[in-house]
Amino acid sequence: MPKPKIKCGVAGVGSLGQHHARIYASLPNVEFVGIFETSDARAAEICAKHNCRRFATIAELGATCDAVSVVVPTDRHAEVALPLLAAGCHLLIEKPLCASLAEAEQVLAAAQKSARIVQVGHVEHFNPVMSFLEKHASHPQYITAERLAPYQTRGTEVGVVLDLMIHDIGIVLALVKSPIRKIDSVGINVLSKTEDIANARIEFENNCVANLSASRMSLKKNREIRIFQDNAYLSLDFMNQKGHLVKKSDLIAYGLKLKIGLAKAGDASSIPVNDIPIEKGEPLAIELAHFVQSVAEATQPKVGAALGKSALEVAIAITEQIRKAQR
Repeated sequence: MPKPKIKCGVAGVGSLGQHHARIYASLPNVEFVGIFETSDARAAEICAKHNCRRFATIAELGATCDAVSVVVPTDRHAEVALPLLAAGCHLLIEKPLCASLAEAEQVLAAAQKSARIVQVGHVEHFNPVMSFLEKHASHPQYITAERLAPYQTRGTEVGVVLDLMIHDIGIVLALVKSPIRKIDSVGINVLSKTEDIANARIEFENNCVANLSASRMSLKKNREIRIFQDNAYLSLDFMNQKGHLVKKSDLIAYGLKLKIGLAKAGDASSIPVNDIPIEKGEPLAIELAHFVQSVAEATQPKVGAALGKSALEVAIAITEQIRKAQR
């Protein structure tokens, strides 16, 4: 007998939530039940496009669904997640988990009490670039990450650290796997009431250092990471899903070529820079398919509550450091 389909819904179908709806409607093992949305026009558009139902309340959505994506503004995550958990729904909560640690702890306690899965929407962990990093960035010693975006009012209920930098915080925590020793950060407000540009230098107990920069005041988008370790240098672009790798073993071979005259010093074409073969894919589609599979098989998701909370803790520590300096 075929397995019953997972009944899924979306709370909030704005600029990101509409894509959750699109993907659920396309997954073969999902019955896309419907949405909760405060905008009449957007609700009508999504329901017509995907032949789904608009629910009048969060409680009604929760009573009908097995699993729900929470894609409302960050400061409403706990308000929406708690009644859904009480109704017995598994949740994918878009990053960051919540706007405060107190709210995050409430949500995680409710999830534990109801024995429900909470996956946190750190979508870059499902980017094919991250799959490559997890295999090849085995012992990072120095990391730089830059995440830039043009200014828009959406998301400014939190600062750029919780809005953008938290992606790279989650990536770095997953790759370094070491307790944090020290954080030094700076940031400034430009157009919003919270920081729009921020930089954080994170030192880990294993002596790795990560330098993270985020801005929502850029003219262009950029999502790049560079990793240095004792056997390689990796440079990857999360947005375009490409990158290159320089291996120490290849450099040694290149040095031998120089020594015996098979290469000339300064000949860039001879330096062994390898393009990384990345099979491109839509990270959100991969993420939602993984969430549905976790629900169907009752397994813990790749980005569960623990990583979501750890990333939030670091992001809030950086934010508080910035605001203390501003005061």
